[in-house]
Amino acid sequence: MKLSILDQSPISSGKTAHDAVQATIELAEAADQWGYTRYWLAEHHSSNSLADASPEILLAALATRTKNIRIGSGGVMLSHYSSFKVAEVFRMLEALAPERVDMGLGRAPGSDQVASFALQSGPNSYPIEKYPQQVFDVIRYLSGSFPADHPFGSLHAMPTSPNWPVPWLLSSSMGSASIAARLGLPLSFAHFIAQGGGPECVKWYRDNFEPSEWFDKPRVSIGISAVTADTAERARDLATTRHVMRLLRNKGQEVVGVPSVDEIKAMSFSASDEEFIASQRVKSIEGDPPTVKAKIESLAEEYETDDVIVLTITHDYLERQRSYELLAREFNLSGEGRSEKR
Repeated sequence: MKLSILDQSPISSGKTAHDAVQATIELAEAADQWGYTRYWLAEHHSSNSLADASPEILLAALATRTKNIRIGSGGVMLSHYSSFKVAEVFRMLEALAPERVDMGLGRAPGSDQVASFALQSGPNSYPIEKYPQQVFDVIRYLSGSFPADHPFGSLHAMPTSPNWPVPWLLSSSMGSASIAARLGLPLSFAHFIAQGGGPECVKWYRDNFEPSEWFDKPRVSIGISAVTADTAERARDLATTRHVMRLLRNKGQEVVGVPSVDEIKAMSFSASDEEFIASQRVKSIEGDPPTVKAKIESLAEEYETDDVIVLTITHDYLERQRSYELLAREFNLSGEGRSEKR
């Protein structure tokens, strides 16, 4: 099993964005030692609870603080940016961490529509319908494979090197899965976002994959939410944090920092609130290490993949580290297979 980490750099209540970023760096260093395959950073904007709006910048820091683990984006929201600029950013990351950079691309806004509008470059910004072409252009820039007679054929994404980052398309629906299949690119499916119909979506991707000049067969990873602790009871308490955050967002309430277990226990919930939290718990992967391992393996089997990326959010950064450390021990991670070739 390839086990990896997705970090959204959560800001805990009473803490600062600086604390969140430092926790991300420290967790990446620890994950490097524990044997995780890759460490991906998410992109979110205008958030009071998630710190990382620029994964490409934080990845540069991780490149200098890690040695073996693959680092990458999970993902860069390509519709906000120029394909050429994104290609050059990841070329630079490849220069900082040769042969261990992943470029996960997404088309979600990473925030609300107001933030999306503010991120646009003006009248020449790209509509979402252009996303497949943007993806294609990024790969062409990275691989230096534009035809000579193409208007961009003379451009070179800098700095040049023999290798370039491994691209992944992020998906939580059939939309990006179909793009990945059509362009012949690896797919990372966000099960923690869209749990209904995920295996069917991934199967469709595999069945309809068109081999490209870069990849001759489909590749699949899945992103899940999971938390473990030394006891099942503590894991249950920690997991409730994410359920309550989702509840508050669904009710239109602003979430300012990840609440602590004690803060949640002091909250009052209606019967419908309790029902929602219970429904989320059924879908959650939580418990002691053997229980969580069994659930992850079962889900991976359902998706027919051995490549799983785990998102864990807790108020206490040390408890988040502990969860990942326990998972690494339970899966007996060794770090083998971190180097990936196209």
